[in-house]
Amino acid sequence: MYIFSIENLGDQKYQPIALVKGSTIQSKNMFKDIGQGFKTMVGGELKSYTKMINEARDIATKRMVEEAEKLGADAIIGVRYSSSTVVSGAAEILVTGTAVKYQ
Repeated sequence: MYIFSIENLGDQKYQPIALVKGSTIQSKNMFKDIGQGFKTMVGGELKSYTKMINEARDIATKRMVEEAEKLGADAIIGVRYSSSTVVSGAAEILVTGTAVKYQ
């Protein structure tokens, strides 16, 4: 499955099928969260949170691709990611795009 952030495929002829999406809500281990809280005092990358968000993005993308495949899509265009805090220590990752079929 091809995934593009661009809004169209140039000269490639295609038919839009539907909006497709994927999401997940991830939380960190409470004990690791305490350690990351100390890290915010001195600055620097919160590596366990970076890893959590990357894993969540992968899961959300996989779910979006599965939805597009069920529709018989060849590609997804206009892909956008967003995130929001659900509760302290938990984040939602949402990815959306337009499933298209090549003509």
